[in-house]
Amino acid sequence: MTDPQLKMGVYRYEHTEPLFDGRVPIDGVDPELVTSPLISDVFERMAKGELDIAEYGLTYFLRSFDLAGSPFLALPIFPNRNFRHSALFVNVDSGIERPEDLAGKTVGEFALYGSDPGVWMKGILADEYGVTPEQMDWVIGGTDHPIPAFGWIPQPVPDGVRVRHTRGDQTLSRLLETGEIDALLSVDVPRSVLDGSTTKIRRLFVDYETVERDYYRRTGIFPMMHVVAIRRELAGEPGLAESVYQAFSQAKNIVQDHYRATAAKQHMSVITPWFSELFAENRALLGEDWWPYGLDANRKAVDTFLRYHYEQGLSRRLLTSEDIFAPAFLGGAA
Repeated sequence: MTDPQLKMGVYRYEHTEPLFDGRVPIDGVDPELVTSPLISDVFERMAKGELDIAEYGLTYFLRSFDLAGSPFLALPIFPNRNFRHSALFVNVDSGIERPEDLAGKTVGEFALYGSDPGVWMKGILADEYGVTPEQMDWVIGGTDHPIPAFGWIPQPVPDGVRVRHTRGDQTLSRLLETGEIDALLSVDVPRSVLDGSTTKIRRLFVDYETVERDYYRRTGIFPMMHVVAIRRELAGEPGLAESVYQAFSQAKNIVQDHYRATAAKQHMSVITPWFSELFAENRALLGEDWWPYGLDANRKAVDTFLRYHYEQGLSRRLLTSEDIFAPAFLGGAA
């Protein structure tokens, strides 16, 4: 009996590379792995029904639950995660010195209203600084390249929140540079910040690493951006969801094991100076499994994102883990 052929979309991270190069097979599955330099292209293909299993932005995934029956369920695999205080930039002349100063300002947001980093950062601003989205005006677009509005997913905007899209060839980084917007919430660092060509843009949290480490110490949350989604009809196939989960976990563990094993040689295969010191510092803070999969290890972060998504008017009801994850992973299964 031949294994079922399934089309799977995922970005080629170092922790998914073992799936692409064949080191880690998926038991009981004949996968056709596809990827794209723009991960949003994978999201779009999943939304249009072209993929069976795919990495999916959390907000893109959750918006499908407001349709007449979401076609997806989630596997507790989180291939993309990042602390997001570093994603908030301001114009130096905007008068924004602290998070509370964002009230009454115009803020750009990358790609769509309620992007994955946007949901996290808006939620943190509300929880920790008392600043809520309706206190700001929002402009949506591309950071360094114009992008059109995504027409392939729902675009909810709650009452009382003012949102518009950039026009023509406008970019958010240029609008921030000229002061046409006061701040920017972006998964991409503006090119002018990276190359040092601007004196008009800085991060709101200048020492963002210290802030983000403190956030983790206080909350235990390492924010995830993406999940792996599976078509609902496949989630019920005996053993299929578990096989996919085990393969992703094995691929990730190969990479983590490599970093642990090469610590004794000061990570000679890595070209970043002082990487070993950073690795040791991160390991001390985040633990031995610093990039955890499974629902139990991530439930607090997942529940927090679900609450933020609902509070920001992006979900019609407050979803729970039991609503969104495949049954195989509920009840302490992973």
